[in-house]
Amino acid sequence: MARFDVTDAEWALIEPHLPVAATGPLPRRVRDQFNGVLWRFRTGSGWRDVPDRYGPWSTIYSRFSNWAKAGVFQDLMDALIAEAAERGQVGLELVSVDSTIVRAHHESAGLALAGETLDAMEQALTEEKGAPLQQQPPVLRVIRRGPARTRVARTRRTRSVPQRDGVTGPGPMPPASAGPEAD
Repeated sequence: MARFDVTDAEWALIEPHLPVAATGPLPRRVRDQFNGVLWRFRTGSGWRDVPDRYGPWSTIYSRFSNWAKAGVFQDLMDALIAEAAERGQVGLELVSVDSTIVRAHHESAGLALAGETLDAMEQALTEEKGAPLQQQPPVLRVIRRGPARTRVARTRRTRSVPQRDGVTGPGPMPPASAGPEAD
């Protein structure tokens, strides 16, 4: 048994809630596979990195996938909470959410709406509150500055080049070594 594998007392609580078919794996292998699933989520590594002592990684993943789809883990959690409640070992002081890992994308700071959508929302707010918008708290209106700037492909530079008849007009730039007298 590895350091973080479930103990015999823990396995006695877990085993009745895991489905084992009559033709399925031996109970010892189910325990190893369950420990492999726990190892994978405890370490945060990939399925292919699960140690061989728990069995083939593909079998452990298949077992996890089937259990998850069948709702085995939710049933197991409910049963373990009920068991702890019967023993008087459940308390809300154990519930915790660590907000240091909750992140929002930088674009979630503001909401940009099209004018028609915002007008419809303002109308719905007026109808719901029963008061004109001037008497309600202000609503933040985001106005787009215009169409997005697009990059224009550059063309060849032109400059005034004297033509043969002496009229100056636009024309392609000659190579640096060539001049007007190079005709």
